[in-house]
Amino acid sequence: MSFDKTRLPDPQGYYTERAGLTFRERRGKWRTTACAFHDGADSMRVNLDSGAFVCMAGCGARGGDVLAYHMAHAGLDFITAAKELGAWVEDGNQAPARPTPLPARDALAVLAVESNVVAVAAANVAHGVTLTQVDLQRLMLAAGRIARIAEVFA
Repeated sequence: MSFDKTRLPDPQGYYTERAGLTFRERRGKWRTTACAFHDGADSMRVNLDSGAFVCMAGCGARGGDVLAYHMAHAGLDFITAAKELGAWVEDGNQAPARPTPLPARDALAVLAVESNVVAVAAANVAHGVTLTQVDLQRLMLAAGRIARIAEVFA
């Protein structure tokens, strides 16, 4: 089994159709959109040629292609994300029984962002705010990412 980068989806198609992002600009290779990692309006820049992305508001979200975005957004390991995007090729070689876990520094960064999402949602509920469906989905995503990291490092 191996990774074939040429099988990754086209960045523009991936970001608009699969990730559901809408861009402010209609031209240019770098486009501005809302950050899906901290729900910041018009704070993430996406390169539609390479698939690279970076949050300009400082939440720390960044990566070099659609695979990195898919891994970060869905909380997946490399192999699972590559399979979901169709870039993992079955070539008869046996993959390692267990993929290398997320580096501890990266896990702490993910935990920091996701625990902040949970804390904000908890504070809103404590103040009587009813969470929207989008807020509930983001909260569940954060909880799932936290649980996955706990499984890997427990």
